[in-house]
Amino acid sequence: MQRLALVTGGTRGLGRAIALALRDAGHRLAVVCLRDADAAQRFTDETAIPAYQWNVGDFHACRLGVLKVAYELGPVDILVNNAGVTADAMLHKMTSEQWWNVVHTNLGSMFNMTRQVVGGMRERRFGRIINISSVNGRKGQAGQTNYAASKAGVLGFTRALALENASRNVTVNAIAPGYCDTGMVAALAPDTLHAIVAGIPVGKIGAPADIGRMAAFLASDDAGFITGATFDVNGGQFMG
Repeated sequence: MQRLALVTGGTRGLGRAIALALRDAGHRLAVVCLRDADAAQRFTDETAIPAYQWNVGDFHACRLGVLKVAYELGPVDILVNNAGVTADAMLHKMTSEQWWNVVHTNLGSMFNMTRQVVGGMRERRFGRIINISSVNGRKGQAGQTNYAASKAGVLGFTRALALENASRNVTVNAIAPGYCDTGMVAALAPDTLHAIVAGIPVGKIGAPADIGRMAAFLASDDAGFITGATFDVNGGQFMG
């Protein structure tokens, strides 16, 4: 059965790979991005996947955006909460703006987006919600108290929401990616990246497609007995 999947932060990096994997699995797709209309249009031209623009950190914007998607494409059956940002600093130097921007985007968006679709999933008695956390939400990382806290919060959100919706055939799971070949990782200093790779048992960073394949599995009918789980896709960097 062809279902509609909505991926936040879906035009680049992990989100793009997740969207393409879900499309290749036979689902209909839409993605959400925050800015850069030209990049969104290029993504749509390259993939034939419609891209919508709104701020997932804004509840009202999410309500209107999801209503537009539903009107144009139909109800959302699969939601991938992938949007995320970083604003790294040691806590004793971190500004309030750095803290709240990361928390609102990475964690607040989970509520803002999921609240718009979970009711319909419950009524239709089918849903797949996949939340993207991070290896640093599992193990912590110096200079990322805001990011690590937000990504750890994703895991608690996932488990609680899974309990609330299991009886309605709505599964909720999390993926905690390790370091992958994305723009965010490419921006790291070479010596920092070298040190990171040295700490990954498989000896390399991952590919975005590694995360895409996991998301496609969790969205499938084959994953119907899996809920409230966190899948660590990190090359062995964290084993919890």
